[in-house]
Amino acid sequence: MEYQPAIPNEGPMTLQTAPTTIYVDADACPVKDEIYRVAIRHGLPVVVVAGGFIRVPDDPLITRIAAGSGMDAADDWIAERTTADDIVITADIPLASRCVKAGSAVIAPNGKPFTEESIGMTLAVRNLMTDLRSSGEVTGGPRSFTPRDRSTFLSTLDTTIRRVQRQRAARVQQQS
Repeated sequence: MEYQPAIPNEGPMTLQTAPTTIYVDADACPVKDEIYRVAIRHGLPVVVVAGGFIRVPDDPLITRIAAGSGMDAADDWIAERTTADDIVITADIPLASRCVKAGSAVIAPNGKPFTEESIGMTLAVRNLMTDLRSSGEVTGGPRSFTPRDRSTFLSTLDTTIRRVQRQRAARVQQQS
């Protein structure tokens, strides 16, 4: 399936015309409905990326991408397109690392932001836990998703949108 932008553009995209886009690593995302509501309120396009078909609301701001069933196909699709003006929602730590390196704002579904300062340690802990599990150690899984996580996510998303838009406006003003 070919990517069709949520907001069609006329002419070349520039910093002034390219909208901040919210990319959602959607296969196991528990906050998709919240993302749609907040994005629509802010007038921001959302690109929902999954390995296969996923149902999304019928809204011109929301685009669905079936990236394919290959290993990390959805992650690769997002990482290849995200920019410093975008926001990525994912629980996938390697994808978060790639997007942070691209300059994107990255948030986990529980509201935890992934930053340049935190992603190295987060990735190291994830790799350690993977190694422990593969050697037979019982490490347990992640804790259950709670209503407090949902509330934290909504607050973090709203704050992140405002921060990214302020930073973007400052860059546009500097270019003028």
